[in-house]
Amino acid sequence: MLASLSGVVAATGKDFVVIQVGGMGFHVSVPQAVLDGLPGPGLELTVYTHLHVRENELALYGFASEEELALFRLLLGVSGIGPKVALSVLSFLPVDRLRAAIAQEDEAMLARVPGIGPKTAKKLVFDLRDKVAVDFVPGEPRPALTEADADLIAALTTLGYSVAETQEAIRSLPREELLLEERVRLALIYFSS
Repeated sequence: MLASLSGVVAATGKDFVVIQVGGMGFHVSVPQAVLDGLPGPGLELTVYTHLHVRENELALYGFASEEELALFRLLLGVSGIGPKVALSVLSFLPVDRLRAAIAQEDEAMLARVPGIGPKTAKKLVFDLRDKVAVDFVPGEPRPALTEADADLIAALTTLGYSVAETQEAIRSLPREELLLEERVRLALIYFSS
């Protein structure tokens, strides 16, 4: 019904943005990556949308790319995962990392996502591994999110940093194995520089 929405950013919240289009303000729930990349109030924003219809509510979800929207819809196809949990998954793990975790059957990584437990992670891998693996080009390296990276993301997002900021910090860290406390310390040094 609504494939995309382009308009002016009127307001933002913890997990949503209000987009002004032709005198109407659309409340669009978005993953953290969209909020992190917002151009600012009063500037133009385009999101690819999914209209979720419930018995007594219409909810609009928006994404930065068609790939992110497609992955959101795949997540909705898994029993036990609704739109809020699917949005939480996409806020916690970027698309490439989520695809890699599913394709590599990394249930432990998926179980770290708020709203996803071990049983749901197992179901998610079982239902989506073949659908997600098809999208990888054979011979192309798959991005891997290590357990240490996930711990660091969780620690830094708890401190108020965005997922995008934590990923930049992770790329700046040495590849050698370090304790979580040391990785957090180095990431904080990276943020202060």
